[in-house]
Amino acid sequence: MHKSRRLAVALLAATTLASVPALAQEIEPVTLAVVGSWSSLPLHKNYEKPFWTEALPEASADAITVELTTFDQMGVAGGDVYRLLGDGVFDVGTTVADYIVGDAPELEGLDVPLLATSVADAHKMVEAAWPMVADVVEDRFNAKLLTIAPYPPQVVFCKGEVKSLADLKGKKVRGSGRMTTKFLDALGAEGVNIAFGEVPGALERGVVDCAITGSGSGYSAGWWESADHLMTLPLGGWDPVISAMNLDKWNELPAATQELIASKAKSELEAPAWDAAAAALEGDIACLTGSGECPLGEPASMTLVEPSAEDVATAEDVLKSVVLPDWAERAGPDAVARWNETVGKAVGVTIGE
Repeated sequence: MHKSRRLAVALLAATTLASVPALAQEIEPVTLAVVGSWSSLPLHKNYEKPFWTEALPEASADAITVELTTFDQMGVAGGDVYRLLGDGVFDVGTTVADYIVGDAPELEGLDVPLLATSVADAHKMVEAAWPMVADVVEDRFNAKLLTIAPYPPQVVFCKGEVKSLADLKGKKVRGSGRMTTKFLDALGAEGVNIAFGEVPGALERGVVDCAITGSGSGYSAGWWESADHLMTLPLGGWDPVISAMNLDKWNELPAATQELIASKAKSELEAPAWDAAAAALEGDIACLTGSGECPLGEPASMTLVEPSAEDVATAEDVLKSVVLPDWAERAGPDAVARWNETVGKAVGVTIGE
């Protein structure tokens, strides 16, 4: 090869290498078995799937490869995901925090109904709770916390007319978590535990009168075909979804790989999901009610029921007098003290006062 040509090739190789992030150059090849959240919902389709199958492999210069599925595609219950993760059945697991509170009641404090009525407040709560959640995930499930991402606010879908919170009294309502079910019971409703995918049929058959889920989740799953009234008071909080890696697998990885996965998961999965949450809520309501442009598809025509000042006051009173004290008994004094110093301080609420 001519000397000048050899020099050109060498310069091109050097330039190409320099264009690859320094961290990626240090990543050793690894394949990760990843289980995502509900396959049909926007969080997985718009954020989890692109991150694990595109963004992370690209950031590692294809040193990291991912075998991705979701717990519903596997036929695994959401509440079993972290038990299997802790046993090393797969490397990364994702599920709704409320699904695993039977094993870790402390996690109920991550998603308290009505404490956050805006995306900014919900994100502030999650950031405050992060160290507590990380410790619980490690201690209870042998896992390393990677992300906490939001579903849209958990609103109320009803078949039949409702005009206010008081109209839920005597109705059978599917809750989105243990705290929400306790809240419904305190209102005089009957909290019913039904799996997400079974809700449309339950509404059609009259097994439940109303059901709570995220606004976007309800649209994507077609709940508007069975329900006709939408109450936007966020009775179910924001239903955070947590992702974590089996701790044994995490500890096997070189430091550079750990750093890349942790930083990219925060910046390219969690952060975009939060950034999109505010706009998503407005779009979701437009899609469900036909009140504006629907970015997701054909709009439905549900009747919008916005909360009154009386509804908000009633809900807050029930939360502070019944729901939080009930959780405090289950979680124990250490968890409550830590919650008061973190999440409680962030939202201006102290349990026990």
